[in-house]
Amino acid sequence: MTRVAIKPDLLRWARERARKSTIEMQARFPKLTQWENGELQPTLKQLEDFANVVHVPFGYLFLSEPPAEPLPLPDFRTVGSRTVTRPSPDLLDTIYACQERQSWFRSYAQVTQQSALRFVGSMTTQVDAEAAAKQIADALNFDLDARRDCPTWTEALRDFIRRAESLGVLVMVSGVVLNNNYRHLDPDEFRGFALSDELAPLVFINGADSKSAQMFTLAHELAHLWLGESALSDAGPSSTPQNQIERWCNRVAAELLAPLVVVRAEIRANEDLETAVNRLARRFKVSTLVILRRLLDASVLTRQQFETAYAQEVEKLKNKMSGDVGGGNFYLTTAARVSKRFARALVESTLEGRTLYRDAFRMLGIAKTETFNEFGRSLGMAL
Repeated sequence: MTRVAIKPDLLRWARERARKSTIEMQARFPKLTQWENGELQPTLKQLEDFANVVHVPFGYLFLSEPPAEPLPLPDFRTVGSRTVTRPSPDLLDTIYACQERQSWFRSYAQVTQQSALRFVGSMTTQVDAEAAAKQIADALNFDLDARRDCPTWTEALRDFIRRAESLGVLVMVSGVVLNNNYRHLDPDEFRGFALSDELAPLVFINGADSKSAQMFTLAHELAHLWLGESALSDAGPSSTPQNQIERWCNRVAAELLAPLVVVRAEIRANEDLETAVNRLARRFKVSTLVILRRLLDASVLTRQQFETAYAQEVEKLKNKMSGDVGGGNFYLTTAARVSKRFARALVESTLEGRTLYRDAFRMLGIAKTETFNEFGRSLGMAL
């Protein structure tokens, strides 16, 4: 039996990078502790299996030291007041996949002579949040009454995405890495990110988050695009980020989804807080957490009352997550994960012979020609 000389630090780095404990992995790799302590070396087959489980490129395990893996976009996430320093392989692979899709769409837009989108980078953080939210709402034709009449949060989110894509934004929503339903994205690590580009602006939303929370994430990331700023965010209505851009995007997102003047008009005297929060969340089709923040902004709640109510609401919502983890209609799910706008363009380009089927399959997570053709038909394309 041939064993491979691997530095224990590389094995430990790969496991920690994947956010796995030795206890989690010992059922699959009983000798893992001995490997990491340098007491025993794995076989080549064991090392290959290990690399697959922790989602690390096999060649990385033969390096002399762990590689630096800086995030390929500005990272505005914080835990408390601390910046998150180590991205998971799930996050990195998701960003890389979205960057590949964006690069492809940028080239497609150039070939098809599409005009630059003038809203991208059209604002600065010096613009008042209320004025910025109104400008974005006008561009999206974002009607509060139409949103209120949506029967569910899912319908409201779908309408919001449709409006953003009609404007030219590629909106991708997924709770897993590519189409791998065994690799779930963690909303505690990130809620979304924006990749700014005048021809191919892209927003990714972590679909493992609740639908109502995804509304806020989309609004927040759209604000990033209006600034022309790419960023990885942990958008949340309760936070007051140290970063000026994040503070501005949070304020704009809250105002876009629940304008303060409308919130004040909707407040009813003597209504208990829980009833009011649930009613207003249904009215605006946003998370109850956003409503609590807006009640603080409207001076209905003191800071202490807000923090107490917010903590209680977070606990309630932990048991009500409705993330995208696969299932349902494969074709509808795939279109949502890669953006309908992107999917239509890719299928069209592939059928016209300008994009290789191999490349299209990789970007869509599809393996067979007949599946690809059926996917095209599900998008309303004649094949």
